[in-house]
Amino acid sequence: MQVQQILKSKGVDTVFTVAPGTKVADAVAILAEKRIGTVVVSTDGTKAEGILSERDVVRVLSSEGAVCMDRPVDDFMTSKLVTCGLSDQADAVLSQMTEGRFRHMPVIENGQMVGLITLGDVVKARLSELAMENSALEGMIMGH
Repeated sequence: MQVQQILKSKGVDTVFTVAPGTKVADAVAILAEKRIGTVVVSTDGTKAEGILSERDVVRVLSSEGAVCMDRPVDDFMTSKLVTCGLSDQADAVLSQMTEGRFRHMPVIENGQMVGLITLGDVVKARLSELAMENSALEGMIMGH
């Protein structure tokens, strides 16, 4: 299964972004309000410059305390992004996420961000694919 199929099956193509310089507190408010795990840092909403996740926030809160909430997301975002394309295979993306120990990946096509997939999206798609394969094999065994 390709990433483009995963994005289509999600039905939601909204990627929540914040501009560089946005206070961590404002990014956290978006995370809480939208019930999401990450925001992409982007000047124009199409070029992913960084990503700030719940884990990033918890890590900095633990080391610096609440004063970090007034600092810009740029100080704590992951700027070395791992991305994928629409034609990438789910297995490869799943491996990258698992090995890198992250749960969110921007989808980039022709230099533009076209979506965001989560580890959960990829696992769900992969389980669905395995269920279809299992059903087809059962049908072949039973002669249907």
